[in-house]
Amino acid sequence: MQERGPQWPHPAEDVTDHVGYRLKRAHAALRGAVDKALRELDLTVPQYSCLEVLALRPGLSNAELARATFVTRQSMNVVLRALQEAGLITRPDTVDHGRARPVSLTGRGRDRLEAAQARVYAIEARMIRAIPGRRLAVLLEDLDRLTQALNE
Repeated sequence: MQERGPQWPHPAEDVTDHVGYRLKRAHAALRGAVDKALRELDLTVPQYSCLEVLALRPGLSNAELARATFVTRQSMNVVLRALQEAGLITRPDTVDHGRARPVSLTGRGRDRLEAAQARVYAIEARMIRAIPGRRLAVLLEDLDRLTQALNE
């Protein structure tokens, strides 16, 4: 009998039965569907995420937006530049104090966000329909537990 090396975290025939693999597969499917839907609106996932956050909390800085959307500050600079060039956000050229330049949606940005939300929320609804209603709350709790376990 051949030894397998490190102890597997649970009984599995192969790596495709591991929790991490299945999470990654679900994420890849979600990301692919969202990428396709947003591409038709000339948006990327980070740009869309930025617009979503700004709709809830206008005036955030680059660093705050980067943290809220899970990208680096350098990546957020690229995202903000593209959104500003498209006329979807505004940022002052200078600020009275500090270095942070607060970002806000334009009317055009709100319109593009609403179109994107319709598409992205339809994708999420498709996912949710695949889970019996009574199990959705448990799934969400379990995902939060997984996140917490990894952040400890």
